[in-house]
Amino acid sequence: MGDNDNTNDTTATIEWGPPVSGNEVDSLLGSLDRQRATFAWKCGGLGPEGTRARLGPSTVTLGGLMKHMALVEDDIFSVKLYGNDRHPPFDSGGWDEDPDWDWHSALEDSPEDLMALWSESAERSRSLATKAIADGGLDRLSAWTWRDGRIPSLRRLILDLIEEYGRHIGHADLIRESVDGLVGEDPPG
Repeated sequence: MGDNDNTNDTTATIEWGPPVSGNEVDSLLGSLDRQRATFAWKCGGLGPEGTRARLGPSTVTLGGLMKHMALVEDDIFSVKLYGNDRHPPFDSGGWDEDPDWDWHSALEDSPEDLMALWSESAERSRSLATKAIADGGLDRLSAWTWRDGRIPSLRRLILDLIEEYGRHIGHADLIRESVDGLVGEDPPG
């Protein structure tokens, strides 16, 4: 798709939005999936120029956002919740040379590869969250401990991820509007 094509079928298969009157699990996971669907809509359907566009002096790009959020998904559910190693490419990125490697290296990646990386990471996170809910629910403690010794629950990790998406969807809104004028709160349909 071109940079001026506002269509994006990335969200077509994502069930999103919390239930109007649901339980806590369905509400949190529905809210998270709504954030994911909005993020996919704001970042999808662009060519390389669109994923590399920046605003003003900021170095934030839609491509960088996709790679960063793929890392955050992996970090929260795989690393923090389960204590697993990072998945590729985050297990061997150039972190020693560049602490912002996820953001900067995205300039070298195609839009399709970035979307695939993010989508795979989000899908893996959905599976791990489902597994954790079956094994202790939202109160299930993570394998990771905060510096002060407290251990966050799955509930807290999900809330942290919703907050992270909320912050970065704001960035994506502004960048995407500058690329091709796409605006709106929710994906069409």
